[in-house]
Amino acid sequence: MKILVTGCCGFIGANFVRHVLKVHPDWQISNIDVLTYAGNPETLRDLEGDPRYHFFKGDIVDPDAVRLAASLLPGGPDAVVNFAAESHVDNSIKNPGIFVKTNIQGTLTLLGFAKEKGIRYLQVSTDEVYGTLGATGLFTEETPLAPNSPYSASKTGADLLVRAWQETFGLDAVITRCSNNYGPYQYPEKLIPLAVTNLMEGKKIPVYGKGLNIRDWLHVEDHCSGILLALEKGQGGRVYNIGGSNEWCNIDIARELVKIMGLGEDRIEFVTDRLGHDLRYAIDATRIRTELGWTPKYTFSTGLPETVKWYQENEKWWKPLKLKVNSQHPSTKR
Repeated sequence: MKILVTGCCGFIGANFVRHVLKVHPDWQISNIDVLTYAGNPETLRDLEGDPRYHFFKGDIVDPDAVRLAASLLPGGPDAVVNFAAESHVDNSIKNPGIFVKTNIQGTLTLLGFAKEKGIRYLQVSTDEVYGTLGATGLFTEETPLAPNSPYSASKTGADLLVRAWQETFGLDAVITRCSNNYGPYQYPEKLIPLAVTNLMEGKKIPVYGKGLNIRDWLHVEDHCSGILLALEKGQGGRVYNIGGSNEWCNIDIARELVKIMGLGEDRIEFVTDRLGHDLRYAIDATRIRTELGWTPKYTFSTGLPETVKWYQENEKWWKPLKLKVNSQHPSTKR
C-alpha cells in the first residue's frame, strides 16, 4: 500500500511512520510537512535514503504541493492520512487564524485531492471536539460536538467537512479521535516532555490552576496502532474513538514525574489557569475494540518511566527545540 501522510515531522505523525514501516515493511509513505516550529525533520532523519519513505516540504493548504508530494509515490497513493494540524491550545487563543487556515482549509484541500483520486481518507482528530465532561461519563462517538477553544473548534470544523464529503460525494472517509498522547518525540511544550526536560534543566514543572484538570492518557504507539487498524479495516463514514482508559489529574502527573526522577514536590509550581480550560476528557473506546480488535499494549506504569528515560537519553533531540518554547506561556497540554 502507498499512503500520503501529512505532518509526519510532528509527534504522532513521526511515530505513525515508524509504526507502519515496522508492521508493513513493503508499504511506501510520502510525507508532506510544512515544517512549522513543531515539525522537526531530525525526528525522521534516519529514514533518509529509505526507498519506502519520501519527504516533501509543502503546505497542505496548497493543492499543487499536495499533488507533488503524492507524485513521489509510483502510481500515486492508495490513501491519505491527515495528521497535519496546529494543535497547541494556548497558541490558538493568541492567534486563532492560523488554526482555521491549517486545520480547516488544509483539510478541505486534502479532501478535494482524495475525492479527485477516489481513494480512502483518514482524518486524525481529537477528543477535544466533544468539549468537556463532568466528574462522570465518557465521550462516545455519538457525543454531541461542543468545542470550547479555537483549536478544538477548528478540528471540529475539519471533522464536519470530512462528514460532508462522505455524505455528499460518497468519499470513503474515516475519522479517529484520540485522548492525550505521550511518548518519544513529543514537542517539549506539552505537559510530560515539558515537565521532564524542565526537571533535567533544574527548573520547575508549571501546572495550570490547581492541577485538577483530568485527562485520559494514551501511549503514542497504541494510538498509531489504532489509526492503522482504522485505515485498513475501519468502516467508511465511521468515527473511532481511541483512548487509554487511563485518567489522571495534571497535578498527579506532575507528582508521578518528580517521583520517577527521584525529586521532591517542591519542583512543582502552580501558574495562572488557561482561559476556558476544559475540566475533564475521557474516552469510551468500545467501538474500535469490538469492531476492529484494537487493544493497547502499554500501561502507564511501564509507558511513563520508559518515556522519561527516552527524554533523558535524547537530550540532543529536544534541547534545540526547547529553545523555541515561549517561557512566558508554559503549557500543561489541554
